[in-house]
Amino acid sequence: MRRKISQKIQEKAKKIKMIIMDVDGVLTDGCIILGSKGEELKNFYVQDGVGIYLALQKGLVIALVSGRRSEVVKRRAEELKISEIYQGVSLKIEIYHKLLKKYGLKDEEIAYIGDDLGDIPPLRKAGLALAPANGVEEIKDIVHYVTRAPGGGGAVREAIDIILKAKKK
Repeated sequence: MRRKISQKIQEKAKKIKMIIMDVDGVLTDGCIILGSKGEELKNFYVQDGVGIYLALQKGLVIALVSGRRSEVVKRRAEELKISEIYQGVSLKIEIYHKLLKKYGLKDEEIAYIGDDLGDIPPLRKAGLALAPANGVEEIKDIVHYVTRAPGGGGAVREAIDIILKAKKK
């Protein structure tokens, strides 16, 4: 069953030119599997990748901002042709401001998808703030929209679909 998107969310979504997202808990399910030889594994949802591909094809800029460093995330970003990837970031708001300046954008032109406390500052600034269904309550209380899908299970695709449909792309 499809959820009706409010007119307010659609108006915000029409203005979006860049989507900035956290990685663990948003683009992945938040699980980190560490092997005995130091290898790290993460789950990525194929439909989220298709959504990112569609967004890039329609001219949106995609940026990944993660508090952790991971070769797996770097590889996935390369596969998806995401050029804006920032890892090991303790203050995500600094990257948010850097990206606005780099692309000459305003807050209302940014969608930010986050799931945990470190995402609060950029979520409060973004024109469209979104959280996956599995986000912590403190995040859900401040965002404009909570997806039905969880992080790593279609939340990114759901958010991108809302934006692209509002922009009629």
